[in-house]
Amino acid sequence: MGTVFSFDIRDEPTPAIRRALAQAVRQLHHVDAVFSTYRPDSYISRLNRGEIRLAECPPEVHEVMSLCAEATHDSDGYFSINPAGSLDPSGLVKGWAAEAASHILYNAGAHHTCVNGGGDLQLRTPADHSTPWRIGIAHPLLPGELATVITTGRDLAVATSGTAERGAHIVDPRDGTPVTAMASLTVVGPRLTMTDVYATAAFARGDGARAWLETLPDHEALAILPDGHRWQTSGFGQYES
Repeated sequence: MGTVFSFDIRDEPTPAIRRALAQAVRQLHHVDAVFSTYRPDSYISRLNRGEIRLAECPPEVHEVMSLCAEATHDSDGYFSINPAGSLDPSGLVKGWAAEAASHILYNAGAHHTCVNGGGDLQLRTPADHSTPWRIGIAHPLLPGELATVITTGRDLAVATSGTAERGAHIVDPRDGTPVTAMASLTVVGPRLTMTDVYATAAFARGDGARAWLETLPDHEALAILPDGHRWQTSGFGQYES
């Protein structure tokens, strides 16, 4: 998937949790083998070249394509699996894979975890735990500095889209032009699959992002603009410390 995954597990490392961690890592390698656009032998690459049909792909491809269709509909087309003219569901797959890995750990008894997929996070917090997660959000214009710190004592997903790491790589699917209205956009919500999708889709909306994000239940956002100014949705302040 062209990125690095990491795990922060605060639970006692029981044999079941160790096995679950190994299973989660294997699952991530499997997801990469199926969906990577960097690998010519992946199902997605072969599907894009027309060498196979969707019916010949494994069930997880059908699941992801269905979720992508839902995301495209819910975002009025600003989320796209053909952003540069070729099949690329990476904007959903990374968050989906990290959320699935978190679920594997949770089912094995690891209830205090952070799965980090290239800077997009799925956090789990036990209901009776008093120590919250504190997540620093890198400032896109000031290397080494933080734009804010998100604090949460409950399950939460955090996803950021921006230009700091990869330049203006998010395009407006209507005309294919790079979107530069924001330097970064961080979205928080309950589950990483859709939180990551919403961060990408809102960034692609450009100037219309804030109004659209305000309509999404259970999601909040912070944007840093190219001139250093910022805006945030009405409920984002509850997460800042």
